[in-house]
Amino acid sequence: MNLLLVFVGGGFGSVARYAIMKAIGRIMGTAFPWHTLGVNLLGAIIIGALTEFLALRISGVDQARLLLVTGFLGGFTTFSAFSLESALMYQRGDYLALGCYVAASVIGTLVLVLAGGAAMRSIL
Repeated sequence: MNLLLVFVGGGFGSVARYAIMKAIGRIMGTAFPWHTLGVNLLGAIIIGALTEFLALRISGVDQARLLLVTGFLGGFTTFSAFSLESALMYQRGDYLALGCYVAASVIGTLVLVLAGGAAMRSIL
């Protein structure tokens, strides 16, 4: 059952990532990986808020966490794509963009995980 929860959640998360990345790419362009940064930042605030919500309000936390956090958000966020895009910027010698991208991704996702958790605590 646990594997099925992760499988289903991951499928929906991957489809959601694809749709949102396409939309961001159309709006912002793809010269800079705004699409990957966008889904990772969005995923970060969602995982912070969702983790707090599950911990404070849901009794069946383990199964909900498997479906939503491990499955959906695991499929939604894109650390492997982030790593590849960073490596390509490095290989192109685009060090300023690389530094901005890595800093925005790492610091931004950390701040948004904390902000999502704090927001959920204040709501509940």
